[in-house]
Amino acid sequence: MTRRRRALLLIGLALLLGGLAASDVARREAAIARQLGPDTPVVVARGDLPAGARLTTQRLAVRRVPARYAPAAAARAPGELLGQRVAVPVASGGYLSTNDLAGAGGVAPPGVPVRAGERVADVVASGSPALVQPGGHVDVLVTRESNHGDGGSTTLALEDVEVLAASSAPEGAGASSSQSLGPRVSASLRVTVKQAVYLAAAQAFAREIRLLPRAAGDDRHGSAGTEIGAGLA
Repeated sequence: MTRRRRALLLIGLALLLGGLAASDVARREAAIARQLGPDTPVVVARGDLPAGARLTTQRLAVRRVPARYAPAAAARAPGELLGQRVAVPVASGGYLSTNDLAGAGGVAPPGVPVRAGERVADVVASGSPALVQPGGHVDVLVTRESNHGDGGSTTLALEDVEVLAASSAPEGAGASSSQSLGPRVSASLRVTVKQAVYLAAAQAFAREIRLLPRAAGDDRHGSAGTEIGAGLA
């Protein structure tokens, strides 16, 4: 056998062995992929999050991991968490789940979805049951009767109030139901003690309470106390 033929034979053998090795690697990768299962999206922190941080699109990212390794409670889309706050610090890249949210199970004592100094205020108000949802935030409008018979006035009483629970209000519920038009909602709100007292008084004496859903992640404040009279001035 000449040197040239020997070289060609060795090259051919090397190519054959390389093809077999590549095929074996592909089979192993396919077997591992079958064992791990399909990928699934999970929401992770884009950076370190301190306790109490409000979750916005800038603070969240989506990573794909094998479904068998994804935590059962991990959020699958940022929209599930937007506008809510984390109850514990979360490191950059850490999974985010409903268990990490303020007021979630394991953070507050059983049956108490509020922190120290907070209260749950139950109100029946005008608002859409489809838009006023647990975990969302609302502004609260209160309309009072006028002492002068000129139609009364409406005040932006509270801003950025977290909704803990919500459902369609039963027909006839609420002190002012007979004077309100449109859908009505029964909601439990996370408030301070002072705000809870105010809402209790409004529920008893105001003509109407209305809940305005806020956009997720909207932290802007500054209009509370604004009052518009019958003249819309």
